Amino acid sequence: MAHTTWAAETCKQMVATGNPEYPPYLWRDGADGSHLVGANADLVQMVAKEIGIPIEVRYVGSWARVQEEARLGRIDLIAGAFFTVDRLTYMDYVYPAFRETHSVLWGRQAAPLKYRQWSDLKNLSGLTVINNSFGEDFDRYAKANLKINTVPSLEQAFKILQLGRVDYLVYEEDPARAYIAKLGIAGLVPVNPSVSNESLYLTLSHKSPCNTSEVRAALAKAMYNLAKQGVMKKMVESNIQLWKTK
Repeated sequence: MAHTTWAAETCKQMVATGNPEYPPYLWRDGADGSHLVGANADLVQMVAKEIGIPIEVRYVGSWARVQEEARLGRIDLIAGAFFTVDRLTYMDYVYPAFRETHSVLWGRQAAPLKYRQWSDLKNLSGLTVINNSFGEDFDRYAKANLKINTVPSLEQAFKILQLGRVDYLVYEEDPARAYIAKLGIAGLVPVNPSVSNESLYLTLSHKSPCNTSEVRAALAKAMYNLAKQGVMKKMVESNIQLWKTK
């Protein structure tokens, strides 16, 4: 590719990472624990091809550790981060976003939820997984007005919901669908409208030696082309199936 020449001078290869507990987007490779696989890893390989720079998608630890590694410049890219003002202090966001994610309520088919707006949840009991965020607005509203308990794992949350001990579960739609497929859970359904929508971005560490105007421009162009082709939808579906068999 034409841009490989300039790229090779400043940036021979890059290391990307991300949240390792985020199927179908990213999870740790069962065959090789030092790498991450999933829809975001597939996307990163397409980006690498577009810009002519090899990118390794490496496992570096927990989501908190991933953000610290980006802050220190020990990795180049995060493959999938929501926008927060704080993160602008240590990384650049590559526009456009590559995926719009939806956090939804999950209910039981046997006891359909009557839900149109957040206030409909005031007299109901909810559940989510500890340390999960669903956008600043909903988090703030929930804290002040709703009764939402937390549990350590999504699997546990699904069981409690199935048993009817809570009225609803709040969780991001695609990861929840991946777990439902893997665990073979029946009788749970997502409820519209979503409680919040967040965009997932590719980000580039400020301290990465590859953070040059040329590389940023090439990444943005690649993301624009791939977003226009709508490649993520297909990759999310195929990775839900892949995760199911792991």
